[in-house]
Amino acid sequence: MTIDASQLYFILENTPASQNIMLVGKHGIGKSRILEDFFKARKEKVVTLFLGQMSDPGDLIGLPHLDEESGKTDFMLPYWFPTDGKPLVLFLDELNRARPEVLQTVMDLTLNRKLAGKALPEGSRIISAVNGGSEYQLTELDPALVSRFNIYEFAPSVEDWLNWASSAAIDQRIINFISENPEYLDSDTAALDNEGLSRSPDRRSWERSSQIIKNFENLGAQELALVSGILGDQAASLFFRFTNDRKIPTAKAILCQGIDKDCLKKLSLTQLTFVNESLFRYIEALYAPGKENSDSEKIAKELEAYFDYILQNMPKELSSHFVSLCSAEQTPNTLNLITEKCPSLYKKLLDFVTEA
Repeated sequence: MTIDASQLYFILENTPASQNIMLVGKHGIGKSRILEDFFKARKEKVVTLFLGQMSDPGDLIGLPHLDEESGKTDFMLPYWFPTDGKPLVLFLDELNRARPEVLQTVMDLTLNRKLAGKALPEGSRIISAVNGGSEYQLTELDPALVSRFNIYEFAPSVEDWLNWASSAAIDQRIINFISENPEYLDSDTAALDNEGLSRSPDRRSWERSSQIIKNFENLGAQELALVSGILGDQAASLFFRFTNDRKIPTAKAILCQGIDKDCLKKLSLTQLTFVNESLFRYIEALYAPGKENSDSEKIAKELEAYFDYILQNMPKELSSHFVSLCSAEQTPNTLNLITEKCPSLYKKLLDFVTEA
């Protein structure tokens, strides 16, 4: 069974620390980021070890040395090993890229929670990630090692990524593009080979592109050449064409600066539906649990002004779509904002449903 991000969160919350978890999925889909963010929120330390980069078991268990008191060989603790007695989350990335001799060391770790005779603190977790697919150079895993893990195929949805992207301040132009072209989030269409090298977009490359284009208000030929090396020629060209040809207002602009009526009038119903979704997605990320925002009253007021405008000037389908997005299950943070800061908007939503 393939799981998405919300299902992974449930699994992490309900799997005992004594049971190991293995995530199978493509590179660049956010496995390590999701794990780090999840356990960081729980104030649990995460140590990530890239096993594919280890050339010797000593990189994992530490180097041998002579104990002068006992006269026996002992192993120096590796840099990551906890000495404070507090449990940690040990994330073994690239497990199926590790050398066979490194995997033999992992066997004892996953079964007994020990490395060279030294035990991990009680309550420590072990989670691994492996790349699945014939395009990778992989090491075949021993069935005895595989049996020590609960195995899940992880494929986070596009919606998972869009929600994360809003909270992580990914450039809104990228969010707009992926919302309307989800097939380009993890595209298998590679750029032209260059001596065996190819480039196609993935979630990691969109994040890197965001870090670059946020410095440029306008995207031209120079910026295209820069981003093509991250996304590949095809995806970069389509993204630039989309961005330069279609001026869709961002959720942040609408909620912080007010609606641009002239701009909204030029959009198609499909584009306006996207604007609806981007507003809710933006508010959900902005008011996620643990986050504070002093502009809540202004944002609620602008959201009401937007709804008033589409209710009076746009096809009824658009207002229906807006109302359908507002639910305790789908957008709880937005619903809380409306009921607490703008009860007049909440009444309008109820009236709309009653009259429909």
